[in-house]
Amino acid sequence: MVLNESAFKLQSFHELSNHDLYQILQLRSAVFVLEQNCAYQDLDDLDQQALHLYKKIDNYEIIAYTRILSPDQCNENHSSIGRVVVKQEQRQHKYGYALMQAAIQATLKHFPKHPIKISAQSYLTHFYQNLGFINTGHFYLEDQIPHQEMIYRQLNKMLTG
Repeated sequence: MVLNESAFKLQSFHELSNHDLYQILQLRSAVFVLEQNCAYQDLDDLDQQALHLYKKIDNYEIIAYTRILSPDQCNENHSSIGRVVVKQEQRQHKYGYALMQAAIQATLKHFPKHPIKISAQSYLTHFYQNLGFINTGHFYLEDQIPHQEMIYRQLNKMLTG
């Protein structure tokens, strides 16, 4: 496959085509349910109001995806980035890092007065720290997978400093 170097695409739920939505849900299921062997309710009624950030190759296949939740959806004074996923065959290209950088930029643009919190799988601590997230000290099991709450450092410093 030839890589399409276009930027990540950011859309609301209603802007997604049926084909793109199907691919997004298929990718999330392939990674979170099958690959991580975790049966959980992925369709949580948050997608309809979320922003969806994704990357296609060959202008067809979605290979990286995340969703951005507004502060209103989080029931707190923060925004959130979640459902971060890269197709297994594409991970060697470091799309996860580029995806998260684009998600941080989009989140800061849309919700500039709110810190970004994430629910990070604990084995990815260093990955998220390299992007500017710091651990809040809140560790927990989510669907029997160790997680931790992390906050984006740069915005947190701006709000508290």
